[in-house]
Amino acid sequence: MKNTISSKDLEFLGFKHHQAVTIIRQAKIIMVNKGYPYYNNKRIGVVPRHIVEEIIGIPLNQEE
Repeated sequence: MKNTISSKDLEFLGFKHHQAVTIIRQAKIIMVNKGYPYYNNKRIGVVPRHIVEEIIGIPLNQEE
């Protein structure tokens, strides 16, 4: 299982495009607030999986 997730991965899991983009945006804000300025870049499109799980409130189990 990958440790990062993108909006395309979220769409594959069933989220609508706008929902997926919004979740990634929220995760990037959380990462910047935790002290990771790397995520303060509009070109970064992947975030840690555990942050997304924290936002949506359910674990993401994806078999690869």
